[in-house]
Order: sequence, then structure tokens, then C-alpha cells
Amino acid sequence: MERLRFTLSFLALVLAACLALSCGASQGPGQLQSIALRPATADAQAQFTATGYYVHPSHTVTPQSATWGACYQGAPTTEVPVTQGGVAQCANGATGTYTVFAFVGTNCNVINACGGGCTVVGTAQLTCP
Repeated sequence: MERLRFTLSFLALVLAACLALSCGASQGPGQLQSIALRPATADAQAQFTATGYYVHPSHTVTPQSATWGACYQGAPTTEVPVTQGGVAQCANGATGTYTVFAFVGTNCNVINACGGGCTVVGTAQLTCP
């Protein structure tokens, strides 16, 4: 249990640092409005790609630079590691459906687990056997 608390605390600190470093970064013409992940659903292992949609209707970015992670039932998890390139894979023993997310921070200081808070977030589902 103590190891789980340490892991979750460490994950939260890394997430906070990434968000702090990304605040105020240039986001192309206009402000980022939304992020879509493809594929929307996958099994066991997948390469997810984030596309950013901006205020200017003709401006999209694929792949959108983002911070990646995974959650299970609304809580951060290490059962589905996600690389910064968007590759998600079920760890040994992981079962169920996990939410894979990619987020980009905005200019505020609120950070929540699983990509919440002052962020633009895209999500997809990964099902582990």
C-alpha cells in the first residue's frame, strides 16, 4: 500500500512538472480548443495519436504534442504505462477497461489527476484481457 501511495505521489509530481513547463507554450495560430485521440478504442497494446484542433478552423496539428497517461475508474494507474509517444500497453495482470489520455496545459494553476483541471484533454479506451 505504501508503495502504491509513493507511486501515485510521484506520478502527480511528474504531471505537475509537465503542466508547469507547458504553460504559456506557443500553440500555433489561436488557442487549442480540443484534442481527439485515434483510435478511440483498442485492445492490449496500441499506438494512439493525438490531433489538436485550434480556434482557427483550418488549423489542426497531428501529432499534437501532449502529456500522456492512463487512469482506471477515475484514478491514475501504473497498470497501463503510456509512452510520451502515445504507445499504451497493458501490464501483466491488468484487466478491465482503462482510459488513456493526452493533455495540454493552459495558463492556469489547477492540476487534477487523470488530465483534469485547466487542461485540454483527449481520451480513448484501452481494454486489457
